[in-house]
Amino acid sequence: MELRLTPLTSATSTAMRPAASLTQNLGGVGQMPGAGTPRVADAGFGEAFRTALHNVSAAQNEASRLQTELQMGNPNVSLEQTMLSMQKAQIGFQAALHVRNRMMQAYTDVMNMQV
Repeated sequence: MELRLTPLTSATSTAMRPAASLTQNLGGVGQMPGAGTPRVADAGFGEAFRTALHNVSAAQNEASRLQTELQMGNPNVSLEQTMLSMQKAQIGFQAALHVRNRMMQAYTDVMNMQV
């Protein structure tokens, strides 16, 4: 099972992007000189996780903003749009939480290894 966190934009809501585009979103980090294809592993897990957390936070902020706008009676914000945004934020948060739990379990397993 593969968990991928991507920014919630109109381009990514229709389809999942390939893993190579993750490196492009990081500003070209991980490209080797003379190489035509960026490598995700070179970008660093920490930077990828930081970017993913930033995107989850932005999705939660957007959902909160839409929820407030809907409660204030803004005619430009629909209930469907608000609910969809809230679900996207919830799914992103759950995915980030699963990744964090797996990282903590891996750290615990490594620390408990006998040398």
